[in-house]
Amino acid sequence: MYKVASPSEFLVITGVGISDIKLAKKGWILPGQSCTVFDVSPVNYTFEVQAMSAEKLPFVLPAVFTIGPRVDDDQSLFKYAKLISRHDKLSNHVKELVQGIIEGETRVLAASMTMEEVFKGTKEFKQEVFEKVQLELNQFGLLIYNANVKQLVDVPGHEYFSYLGQKTQMEAANQARVDVSEAKMKGEVGSKQREGQTLQNAARIDAETKIIATQRQGDGKKEEIKVKTEVKIYENHREAEVAEANADLAKKRAGWSKEAQVAEVEATKAVSLREAELQREVERMNALTRTEKLKAEFLSQASVEYETKVQEANWELYKKQKAAEAILYEKQKDADAQKATADATFYSRQQVADGELYAKQKEAEGLVALAQAQGVYLRTLLDALGGNYAALRDYLMINSGMFQEIARINADAVHGLQPKISIWTNGNSGEANDGAGGGNAMKEVAGVYKMLPPLFKTVQDQTGMLPPAWMGTLTDSSHSNVN
Repeated sequence: MYKVASPSEFLVITGVGISDIKLAKKGWILPGQSCTVFDVSPVNYTFEVQAMSAEKLPFVLPAVFTIGPRVDDDQSLFKYAKLISRHDKLSNHVKELVQGIIEGETRVLAASMTMEEVFKGTKEFKQEVFEKVQLELNQFGLLIYNANVKQLVDVPGHEYFSYLGQKTQMEAANQARVDVSEAKMKGEVGSKQREGQTLQNAARIDAETKIIATQRQGDGKKEEIKVKTEVKIYENHREAEVAEANADLAKKRAGWSKEAQVAEVEATKAVSLREAELQREVERMNALTRTEKLKAEFLSQASVEYETKVQEANWELYKKQKAAEAILYEKQKDADAQKATADATFYSRQQVADGELYAKQKEAEGLVALAQAQGVYLRTLLDALGGNYAALRDYLMINSGMFQEIARINADAVHGLQPKISIWTNGNSGEANDGAGGGNAMKEVAGVYKMLPPLFKTVQDQTGMLPPAWMGTLTDSSHSNVN
């Protein structure tokens, strides 16, 4: 007899002349041989796998697997042909086999993962389940053509995913309120910045007018402010750096405070939810314990008391949930108030720092302009003296009264002491006076000129400064000492 299989079927021939089995799409069935036709089209298997995570939290994993034989591999077809030789592909035997493999591998994998890992890494969890299930199905010649894992479902009495969804909704709502507050703050800050820029431009024009008026007041005022300008510029530069560092520190502290408060609120929420869940579980276990104890004594009375205790436990749980929600609401309001206070303090400090920085900048610009004018004055004096730096230095020393100041400092140094007085002279102090008035006057002038070399020598020894060239030079033998 000649038989032909349909496009989705294969012939399995056994009997005379065939050692094991023979697969074919068409062929002669000889006497002493038997032929069976099996279908290789995939079949959908729908399961609801009950598994438990590493924290001993049960959950339901709905899944739909499309499974069929591997048609591109002869060895897989041989294994599949032997599997269904006595069973139909839709029989309970094949379905229980596939379901047992899927449930076993899923439970083993779920037991090694926490609920948070399963929930957040659904894609990775699904991929690992497929790989492990496929590894077991290979020994039966089966292949997973497609698989669809639906959303994880809570087991009645264990509402983990429900609470997790409520937590996500609350976090999204809190983030939305924070975004609205930040947008409002940016609008108000932008408005204040525009007003501040208007005031700053007006102040800049006023400052420039004052600078021009100050430049016309005279060289004397410029000479006086020269030294003050350099000192003030340095002080302003340092103060600006300090103000900038304080502003950055204030910004960072405000950010850290906000993050800490948000983390505290989130931690409080998590603790409240966990406490409510554990309390509910404790109440449930206590009710079960009391029920079992009373059931052995008075079955009917135990049933009534059990219902009463369940209602009381539910009422206590409801009250604690409402109390936890009230505490959570108060914490949220406190966090919002603290954030608003921190934002207001940061804005006021920033405005004060900007005002001080602007004032210091304008004052520095005025001092720089004055310093430039003083430079022009010194260049003019140097040009008038023919580029002689020593003459310019001597002129500035004499004009500023430096020699008088040196004499005053020396006098103050020996004030109240009993110094030894040295008198230098080149003449004979013991000579008789000739009584001529003109001679006495010339002697006085000569005495003054004789006093100059030792005076210059004393100044040089004490200060290291030499007299100008037009006043004379010093030599080692320019005077003699008389005690």
